[in-house]
Amino acid sequence: MPKTSLIFLLLVLTLIISCNSKENKEEYQEFTYRAIHQKDTAVLKLNINDKRFFGRYEILYHQIGKDSGDVRGDIKGDTLRGDYHFISNGGSWKRIPLALLKKDKKLILGNGVIGTYMNLPCFIQGTLNYNDPTFVFEEIKK
Repeated sequence: MPKTSLIFLLLVLTLIISCNSKENKEEYQEFTYRAIHQKDTAVLKLNINDKRFFGRYEILYHQIGKDSGDVRGDIKGDTLRGDYHFISNGGSWKRIPLALLKKDKKLILGNGVIGTYMNLPCFIQGTLNYNDPTFVFEEIKK
């Protein structure tokens, strides 16, 4: 392989690696939340900093199955907004918007009409609310 090709390849790899580097994971705090609605249970494990969050979300449906996947998004004030990318009952992958409201050391799951914008799921403007939530998450102390 000629020297110029090797140098070019190294430069491209360096650029790709530096562009894909993530935020320092040490800045995040870990939290585990659980919510129960009728006989269904949801567990939310989050890594949170001042601006962003990411983690795992699992909904266990009583004697039916579960949805399990990743959450990620942004934090603005007392609201966590992002998306939930999951496998539904062992079937296919799905992505839906996620909104959580911090209130009294709990996270309230928002609901609303789901639409798409630029091929990404989102709540249609004006439909997101936190009334009658399916899950109200409480922190589990380790």
